[in-house]
Amino acid sequence: MGGWEGKSVQEEYAHSSICFGCGPSNEDGLQIRSFRTENGLEMEFETSEEHQAFPGMVNGGIIGTLLDCHGNWAAAVALMERSGSDAPPCTVTASYSIKLRRPTPHGEKLSVRAEITEISDDRAKVSMTLSAAEKVCATGEGLFVAVKEGHPAYHRWH
Repeated sequence: MGGWEGKSVQEEYAHSSICFGCGPSNEDGLQIRSFRTENGLEMEFETSEEHQAFPGMVNGGIIGTLLDCHGNWAAAVALMERSGSDAPPCTVTASYSIKLRRPTPHGEKLSVRAEITEISDDRAKVSMTLSAAEKVCATGEGLFVAVKEGHPAYHRWH
């Protein structure tokens, strides 16, 4: 994992996004950078001091945000590729859940994978895994849905 060059999917398709988790233009956000793999996306993330729940351990809300945004982008890219479009549809989280399997250490590079488990024309189910030092710290599942014109998120990436 790692060693990616070039633009992330966020930088390529949503350079002006202000999302706290994945918006490249949100200077106070996490600004995750996700890259394509065979069946989804991968990313790495290094936490900052303010991402801790208590000394040395990452806050669960930060973990949830990493999984949610990364999973959402995996769904959007998969839906784009399925439809043959040049740009991903704007997708939102319909549901997601996470399991915090062990404390996630601050100061370790976090690796996050998102894989498509089911897809249809306007939605995708995604499985997510967050690891530190090759140990799984959190897992998640999500359902992400493409929104139609009239939805508040419809133009958020354009």
